[in-house]
Amino acid sequence: MSAPSPDLGGPAQPLLTVRDLKKHFPIRGGLLGGRVGEVRAVDGVSLTVLKGETLGIVGESGCGKSTTARLLMRLLDPDAGETIFDGEGVAQNQQAGGIALKEYRRQVQMVFQDSYASLNPRLPIEDSIAFAPRVHGVSAREAHERAHELLAAVGLAPSQFARRYPHELSGGQRQRVNIARALALRPRLVILDEPVSALDKSVEAQVLNLLVDLKEKFGLTYVFISHDLNVVQYISDRVLVMYLGKVAEHGPVDEIYSRPAHPYTSALLASRPSMDPAKRRTEPPLTGDPPNPVNPPSGCRFRTRCPHAEPVCAEREPPAAPLSDGHEAACLMALPGSGHSLAGKLAA
Repeated sequence: MSAPSPDLGGPAQPLLTVRDLKKHFPIRGGLLGGRVGEVRAVDGVSLTVLKGETLGIVGESGCGKSTTARLLMRLLDPDAGETIFDGEGVAQNQQAGGIALKEYRRQVQMVFQDSYASLNPRLPIEDSIAFAPRVHGVSAREAHERAHELLAAVGLAPSQFARRYPHELSGGQRQRVNIARALALRPRLVILDEPVSALDKSVEAQVLNLLVDLKEKFGLTYVFISHDLNVVQYISDRVLVMYLGKVAEHGPVDEIYSRPAHPYTSALLASRPSMDPAKRRTEPPLTGDPPNPVNPPSGCRFRTRCPHAEPVCAEREPPAAPLSDGHEAACLMALPGSGHSLAGKLAA
């Protein structure tokens, strides 16, 4: 297979940069169906994805991970925010400048959680894989040759699987087909939204190892979304922790897992089950449910569940405070002079 699109800005330039991304879903009610509120699913997310890395995104259900993925893929139009791909802005429409949306979607592909619903049940899998190249002008013969190459690359023999239908495959085999389909346009960035959460553990390990191999083989960059902290630790280079539509903490994976700075990140890591009886918890690391995203708390959104919350946390929204190279936490305890009694001690 030929190489993907050329690298425009060199290895030092981030592949994807997102600034202040927002998506609010309206709530309608009343006699006339007017807008009575909005769900702040993604509320000011900024992130950077470097070339050749895997950025893991973690958080509780409802924190905005999957909505962020769909915004990055432009399956949803953001209400606000800026997206820059390899130095070029992503055009909102045909008249705007920057990289065209069709070309952006060719270079950015996505693998979804539900492996069965992602595939057309009436198409043989080779036709599903060849469909996108055909839409982008590739001849039928070349598109099917590419489909066969990718089936072999993901460990499915084309002679056995090319003409099968989705219902004839196992969950792990269907997810391999979805991965092959995502690679059919030779993208540079692949967004993986809970790609292994529906699989058995043995199959999950095989698919994770496949993703690692494909990343090296095709020179890919990943955004990997999961609620499984162990999976994210295994596959990621950097980790971004989300809470209620905002970024709580991000940084290198080793530093996040060994020295979490945000109380929410600490609670997430403490919730992982341990095989050591001496390290098993008798009390939950967090109590209560996440607040309503329709009416989130003032100031820090985590303060209603935080054991270190003080009055200043309700008055001031914490900015991303730098702790070390590439490690930031949106917590007033990490910001010297913030007014919190523990301010600056995390950065010391």
